[in-house]
Amino acid sequence: MDSEHDQGRPGVPRRAFLRIAGVSAAGAVVAACGPETPSAPVASTAPAVTSSAPPATRLPTGPPNWDELRSQLTGDLIRPGVDAYATAKRGFNQLFDGNNPVAVATAQTVQDVQACLKAAAGRVTIAARSGGHSYAGYSVPEGGLVVDVAGLNKVDVQGSKAVIGAGAKLKDVYAGLARAGRALPAGSCPTVGIAGLTLGGGIGVLARKYGLTCDHLSSAQVVTADGRTLTASADSEPDLFWALRGGGGGNFGIVTEFTFDTDPAPDLTVFSLHFPAGSAANVLGAWQQWIAAMPPELWANLVLSGGAPVQCRVGGCYVGGAAGLNTLLNNLTTNAAARPTQRVVKSLDYLGAMKYFEGSSNRQSFLASSRIITAPVDAAKLVAVTDGRAGTDLLVDGLGGAVAAPAKDATAFWHRDALASIQVYAPATAKTRGKVAQSIGEVVAGLADAGAAGGYVNYIDPALPDWKTAYYGDNAKRLEDVSKKYDPQNVFRFGQGVVS
Repeated sequence: MDSEHDQGRPGVPRRAFLRIAGVSAAGAVVAACGPETPSAPVASTAPAVTSSAPPATRLPTGPPNWDELRSQLTGDLIRPGVDAYATAKRGFNQLFDGNNPVAVATAQTVQDVQACLKAAAGRVTIAARSGGHSYAGYSVPEGGLVVDVAGLNKVDVQGSKAVIGAGAKLKDVYAGLARAGRALPAGSCPTVGIAGLTLGGGIGVLARKYGLTCDHLSSAQVVTADGRTLTASADSEPDLFWALRGGGGGNFGIVTEFTFDTDPAPDLTVFSLHFPAGSAANVLGAWQQWIAAMPPELWANLVLSGGAPVQCRVGGCYVGGAAGLNTLLNNLTTNAAARPTQRVVKSLDYLGAMKYFEGSSNRQSFLASSRIITAPVDAAKLVAVTDGRAGTDLLVDGLGGAVAAPAKDATAFWHRDALASIQVYAPATAKTRGKVAQSIGEVVAGLADAGAAGGYVNYIDPALPDWKTAYYGDNAKRLEDVSKKYDPQNVFRFGQGVVS
């Protein structure tokens, strides 16, 4: 249940980086409310889900035998009352440090994952955890079993294929790929796990050129609720393979390994533009038209930082050299009628660029939500919703290009026609949580009024009305059918599970 999370600069705390460079954040959830307008439906051509799963058997009752499970694990089983528990239970977001799972299993092998499911399925809530970046804290279930797959972290690149363990963090994925001269479009926070990122889709700084992370998935090894290990691909368990590409982490089973198709690592040019106070609406209006017209080699996002006045920054990267990029950036600044107060353009190799976009690895405390736009919206309204809200950021990440190439029902990821995703992000503590949640709800309602609809499951939001339609559109019904096929007893249930 991890995701992209934030995109920053090496060694710079996330909040400071957003003020420096205007580069995006990405992740998996939190509070928001307000009316939600679903994306325009399209006729589904998806095949019906056929049942090949064995008949459901009665799940056991009573508490798991933790001593027996511990004896079966290659890894450890950590329970309350030992010194290691306080650290072992924690996810990335400090707001959920009060969640107390009944046990944390540190899986080292596929057999460890199977043992966990056989011991605990139906007895307690079970959640897989890779990097622990779930915005809603779903990977740290109160009273449940955390199956921590961080130990399954291999990165094996052979030719154009990369076999990556579900616990691998993006910093290690990028390093392993770069050593082999290969690339995979993915997120940027160095401690995000590859699993949650991929399962929700995988938006990142190379998405417009190379597509989503899930678009490069060729197969996945999955342990299902009944303890079976399956290989999901176009030719094996195709319904499950479809669902794993955008259906969200925490559903269907516990993925232990991914096989990706990779691309030759490109040289990149990164950039950052800071615009003067008072220019946010003009820049955003121009940016929306500009990003839609840009070649897929260019990815860019725009950050609105709330306050009085609202601050505006644009950042991104270009698959190509500085000369070509500067021509495109000049087009934006001309149309925005705003001269940047700071302009940085820098050419880097693939690994250098991925490190450039890294945010801080330090744990954070925040609330967040998201919306999707499929066409330019009223820029003045977007700026107005952040006016006076110091500390709140709107991170508008450009999509289109290769993201739009597959049909909306070709994978579970629904938002193929999106112009951009909009993430709402605000720091919060246990003391300020209620006030910040209310503010984010007001911002999200304002975004809906401006024409933003839908949501991105990797910015998962427990307060999102009609969340299933917002995340999955017309793909929701097929996802429910896949979940019932592979998890008929709803073992992997959680607050916003496909079947909840």
